Amino acid sequence: QVRFVESGGASVQPGGSLRLSCWVTGMNFRLYDMGWYRQAPGKERELVAGITSDQNTMIVDSVEGRFAISRDNVRRKLYLQMDSLRPEDTAVYYCNKNPHLGYWGQGTQVSVAS
Repeated sequence: QVRFVESGGASVQPGGSLRLSCWVTGMNFRLYDMGWYRQAPGKERELVAGITSDQNTMIVDSVEGRFAISRDNVRRKLYLQMDSLRPEDTAVYYCNKNPHLGYWGQGTQVSVAS
């Protein structure tokens, strides 16, 4: 079974930076498009960044210019660099295939507050 293990979340002040990591097992990672998703309190889970198997990236408008997605196919890891964090970025962040599989890892909590 495919497993996603997210890490790197923390509590930071507005304007801060974080780098999230996701280790993926149980599938041939390099072959699949991947994405970072987030779910804020009281809201539905949403895709914020995607990366194809051949390294083309997509970032949603709300985080464009602040977030960057990357992948390391050798280590089977997905990354999300988050800069200039805002309170509205507060959420649990998940990685998954894009489109997602329908089940999720435990996620990693990002909290942005002064």
